[in-house]
Amino acid sequence: MQGRRMLGTLSAAVVITMGLASCSAGAEDGSADGAETVFRVAFNQDINHPQARALTELSDELETRTDGRYALELYTDETLGDQAATIEQVQSGTIDFAVVAGPLLENFEPDFSTVNLPYLYESPEHQMSVLNDREVVGELYDTLVDDNIQILTAYHGGVRNVYSTDGPVKTPADLAGQKIRVIGSDTNVRMMELMGGVGTPMAQGEVFTAIQSGVLDGAENNELIYSSLSHDEIAPYYSRTEHLMMPDYLVTNPTVWEGISEEDRAVFEELLATSVDTELELFSAAVDEATAAAEEAGAQFGDVDVEVFREAVQPLHEESVTSDTARSVYDAIEAARG
Repeated sequence: MQGRRMLGTLSAAVVITMGLASCSAGAEDGSADGAETVFRVAFNQDINHPQARALTELSDELETRTDGRYALELYTDETLGDQAATIEQVQSGTIDFAVVAGPLLENFEPDFSTVNLPYLYESPEHQMSVLNDREVVGELYDTLVDDNIQILTAYHGGVRNVYSTDGPVKTPADLAGQKIRVIGSDTNVRMMELMGGVGTPMAQGEVFTAIQSGVLDGAENNELIYSSLSHDEIAPYYSRTEHLMMPDYLVTNPTVWEGISEEDRAVFEELLATSVDTELELFSAAVDEATAAAEEAGAQFGDVDVEVFREAVQPLHEESVTSDTARSVYDAIEAARG
């Protein structure tokens, strides 16, 4: 059954937002009870996901540190729509925040493909250090403001690997002809092409049925998604290609952010920085748990010659890093290695 290990969605909350929606009380589950302003946060995974847990902890601290002026309410499991839809809702002011995958931002600014390149980061810590450093990415992030998108922080989204119904993937030749789900961006489609497969964009909520019915031969994602969405039951061969360490972003509408006092924004920024470290620790532990659960469900994990895949996708680096902004970001990320 799809999502056997997923919890149900959080109960919907009637909320107060920054002049962008109607006013009322806090969440029924009490997680933001009593806060004057409760920001609605769209999230496409379950409440046990490390990012959800880090944001829940942030909300508790935010409410305390602002004397009850602000809190967050997470709407999990795509309750408010898939990630592309929630970006649009943030832009229009329908919702306040959303956690979205990095490649989706390429649709607004092509230079975002630079920070979504395969085999770009040497570790999660390296990734978070550069993607939350305004000296490195500030100019890139600011390109989204005119689209009514403001990045508040980057989170580690796991190390992505290929999984398939058609046996282990050890070389690019093993992916020949296989339709592998990727997040919808030209960079991801091209990446999978260079890796040997056929990149097929699709919303996360549709992937289980597509693999089960044979529309897809597999997908690529981290161990948490693989296990929690029960993809291990229908695509049991999980191959550690380690091809992508893709960031997720907490985004808002600039109007929402500007509506917060300077003092409270400073508190928020401090808590966001702490939440990045919290999420990294939670993610590492969750990967171990998810791997064990997937193996119990019958999944077979296998190592590959990562260097073969790394060499195969190098043309994508050359194709993507073309503008001055992209080159500056790319060079800074490379310089921060080790």
